[in-house]
Amino acid sequence: MASKYTALKDHETPIKVLFTGYLCTVGMGYLFALIQILFTHGMADGKFGLSVDDIVYSYYGNRSGTVLEQKLNGSMKENAPEQERFKIMEWVRDGADIDDYKDDGIEKIIETRCVMCHNKEASGIPSFSTFEGLGPYIAQDTGATFASLTRISHIHLFGISFIFMFVGLIFSFAETTTTQYKCIAIGMPYAFLMADIMSWWLTKIDPFFAWLVILAGMGMGISFMFMWVTSILEMWLFEPIFIRGFGSRYIEWRDSPEASIAD
Repeated sequence: MASKYTALKDHETPIKVLFTGYLCTVGMGYLFALIQILFTHGMADGKFGLSVDDIVYSYYGNRSGTVLEQKLNGSMKENAPEQERFKIMEWVRDGADIDDYKDDGIEKIIETRCVMCHNKEASGIPSFSTFEGLGPYIAQDTGATFASLTRISHIHLFGISFIFMFVGLIFSFAETTTTQYKCIAIGMPYAFLMADIMSWWLTKIDPFFAWLVILAGMGMGISFMFMWVTSILEMWLFEPIFIRGFGSRYIEWRDSPEASIAD
């Protein structure tokens, strides 16, 4: 099959090192992003591991309780003993009265357990230095706010699209994948990224769409992994994998007249 570009295996070593360094760096970043999701959204229902309930609580909210209760039973569970957490939740359920805030010792618990992180100097997280700062979190849990969704959406759309642009650019030099499949693989993460962002907003309106969040995230991960693995194998292990190894059967099938695959 005639090649109209320099295949990954034929690039000079400095270029392959550059491509590999980038792929390894974004691959590690992707891994840490998944871990971060497990420790934030994955703890929304109080249990480790990402589930549909976690997605619903994160975006639609747990309408049967307050944000503070949901956090104390979820991602913030390990930051305070059970007795203190129960005392705060009991105060919230009794009406979160400002007088009881001091008299019942809630203020002291908040200062000891929460203010070390939730203070005025910390950026990106609410400040609990004053009673007023707790206000939005002792109301009914309606999940992510529209303001926070707007902020996170534009960050993800700009940032992740750049990652996939360069991963897709490197993958476009692959020769073991036909043009048809390359176009599909390169375009898939953008489609799944937009579906992922849209699913956050839809889940905020209706919890039914929580399934779409998981499916879109899985689609992005699979397309990223396919391009990542193919690029690394072609650059450094082309001969042992695609000439002498298991990949040789795929190459034979791809180039056979019987294979109805567009070049």
